[in-house]
Amino acid sequence: MEKRTVDPWKWGQFTNSVQAVEISQPAGTLYCSGQVALDAEGQPSTADMRSQLQQTFQNLEQLISEAGYECAGIVRLNVYTTSVAEFFASCADIYQAWLAKHGIRQATTLLEVKGLFATLTVELEATVVK
Repeated sequence: MEKRTVDPWKWGQFTNSVQAVEISQPAGTLYCSGQVALDAEGQPSTADMRSQLQQTFQNLEQLISEAGYECAGIVRLNVYTTSVAEFFASCADIYQAWLAKHGIRQATTLLEVKGLFATLTVELEATVVK
């Protein structure tokens, strides 16, 4: 796989994302359903958004790994949350750290939604290439 990012504006340096990602010669593409903070038995978390995001990262990492891919191959990561304000206030630091940990520079969209399943407050939808 060859990966090229496109980010024509200087402000993109501060968002831990890019405006576009081009992939040439991929060996495979994994389209992940939205991942949330469910435990191994499928029970939704009732914890705060920060804790839910941490569990969601763990679930996403497990899914990607079991599919034979790596988180570093994430090229698109959409974030759905019940509160953008709360996400920035309580989760921005761990979100940025998780991206940096895996060396991810992805196209992304952050959307506030009216609700998610049960008591969930954040969902991540990823596209991964190798």
